[in-house]
Amino acid sequence: MIQALLKDNHLDFEEFIEWYPASTEYQYELHNGSIIQMPKQKGKHSQIAGFLITELTFEIRRLNLPYFAPKECLIKGDRFSGYEPDGIILDKKMLENEPLWENQSTLLSGNAVKLIIEVVSGNWSDDYALKLDAYESLGIREYWIIDYLGLGRRKFIGYPKQPTLTIYTLEKGEYQGQQFRANEIIRSTIFSQLNLNVEQIFKGDL
Repeated sequence: MIQALLKDNHLDFEEFIEWYPASTEYQYELHNGSIIQMPKQKGKHSQIAGFLITELTFEIRRLNLPYFAPKECLIKGDRFSGYEPDGIILDKKMLENEPLWENQSTLLSGNAVKLIIEVVSGNWSDDYALKLDAYESLGIREYWIIDYLGLGRRKFIGYPKQPTLTIYTLEKGEYQGQQFRANEIIRSTIFSQLNLNVEQIFKGDL
């Protein structure tokens, strides 16, 4: 269950990371100044996120790319927002310009980010609207929304609603989305040689 905390307090990002507990069974995000308690990944959600990160890590190693997937990462959206993606791919070379990375695994910009993955659960509106706008503004080159239950509204996944994987690619500063379903092979500009279909991703297994 997603729960809003400290609703009456309007925190900025610096206050939020100062507040953030060092050890907790939950993850937290900052949405427009309010702290949101997020349950950690479980079940199929965790399986899909783990599968994708594993496959992308294999591809990074195969191609000898200077990228990696951190276990945890908090990224600043704007002054009053911060998010913990289900999956994120970073460029090692760009982290030297991130002053909070070494001690807090926190990014203050999108410069080091190659790709972000969100697996849709009960907070689907955040993934399709709030985070979409934030990641676009940060200049994140690719944003994947894994809607394996088909929870998004019709304007996001079409009608009839069905499980859909959407890859948003940044073009001239704006996201352009491409939808993939069933056994369609996904297409990524970051990992152009990746050979995965939607069914495999939704199963979290080859």
